[in-house]
Amino acid sequence: MATLLDFRRRIRSVKNTQQITRAMKFVAAARLRRAQERALAARPYATQIVRVLRSTIARIENPVHALMARREEQRIAILVLTGERGLCGGFNTNILRRAVELFREHRNRNLFVIPVGKKGRDSLRKQGMEFLGEYVNVLAKVEFLTAREISALVSELYTSEKIDAVYIVYSQFKNVIAANLVSEKLLPVETEKAREGAPDADAAAQVDYIYEQPAQYLLDRLLPRYVETQIYRAMLESSAAEYAARMMAMESATNNAADVIEALTLHMNKVRQAAITREIIEIIGGAASTA
Repeated sequence: MATLLDFRRRIRSVKNTQQITRAMKFVAAARLRRAQERALAARPYATQIVRVLRSTIARIENPVHALMARREEQRIAILVLTGERGLCGGFNTNILRRAVELFREHRNRNLFVIPVGKKGRDSLRKQGMEFLGEYVNVLAKVEFLTAREISALVSELYTSEKIDAVYIVYSQFKNVIAANLVSEKLLPVETEKAREGAPDADAAAQVDYIYEQPAQYLLDRLLPRYVETQIYRAMLESSAAEYAARMMAMESATNNAADVIEALTLHMNKVRQAAITREIIEIIGGAASTA
């Protein structure tokens, strides 16, 4: 049976853990605010570059570019964006589960992975996936140069026909409580006709942009920037979603620690009360026996 000293030690241990989880919650909340601001600031630019790109493609009768070349998808590269660390609830697990679903959808093809984030790299390596590259410790502080490097890698692999398609899997920041799992095709870049069902495709085609340069010249410049922007935005969204998940996980852990402390304190008080009662009974019994 646990003694009072055992209960006190356990309560002290849980309190120390609670202090750590509370501190981690505050750190995640501070970083979430900055990551959220960057993610929200990147969305209008990403949306606008898509609209300009579609408008440019719509002005060209037969647009031609290496990043738009469509081939039979036999060799597929998948960008998987996960967190750098754990202690963020089911954030990494959910992304990896969605990646596995994508693997199963294309199980009859040659699959290659480019993990972005340490947790995804370690998990996919254990599964025996073949890497075309790996990027770790880049999501704690997202840099555009990293997104440009990843974009250059996948673009070079695609234009050299080493791969036939590129998909990206990440967690899109929605709010502090929830996030959206996204898996979408990055390459080849879809043309206006191929993306006929896109919600803003018609609006983009109707905008009367005035271009100084020829449309094909703009297309050659816009497509690489489009790929860079999509990867950069996905990294920002994933970073913000990770901090939100960690903040919620640490808040839940802090609350659970408070419940454990309350339960242990209640049990300790019962044990102490029982010990006091037993001592009183022993004293009364001893006094009665000597009377």
